[in-house]
Amino acid sequence: IDKSLLDSDIHYLSGDICDENVSEAIKWILSANLIKKPKRTLKLYINTYGGDLYEAFALIDIMRHSYHNISTIGIGAVMSAGFLIFASGKQGERYVAKNTGIMNHQHSDAMDSKMHDMRSAMQENINCEYRSFQILKEATGYTMAKIKSKFDSPSDQYFTAKELVALNVADHIL
Repeated sequence: IDKSLLDSDIHYLSGDICDENVSEAIKWILSANLIKKPKRTLKLYINTYGGDLYEAFALIDIMRHSYHNISTIGIGAVMSAGFLIFASGKQGERYVAKNTGIMNHQHSDAMDSKMHDMRSAMQENINCEYRSFQILKEATGYTMAKIKSKFDSPSDQYFTAKELVALNVADHIL
């Protein structure tokens, strides 16, 4: 099955966003980029409750610098770090299934350490929040102020497929 998916330019990213899963997705994109002609669309199916934000940032950077377009298809669950990965697909080529569970929330690390370490960790949380907002800004075309008004919530935000399209995070409902 994996070979037939590879031959069809399809990768299935499921489970936790972690080193193992993200490494496979990055290798898939990099190997496709070894052959640049003709330009084609790589299809990244996403089904995840989220995970490591830094791993998500790594995959998003590779997606953005791919010679080939990366289409994202959200199925099952597109949550947390997976929400950012999904949003980073090529605009016009982001698909979400109508029954997909979609969730965005604030990303943070637990701070259980000395005061100066907590200050450093808090600054890194602020930096991660800024990078997350920047990813959504680029994905939607909104201003930073509009991104913050739509996505900066102290509570988890759950969306329907229809709402995701209305927010410019997805382009089509499957």
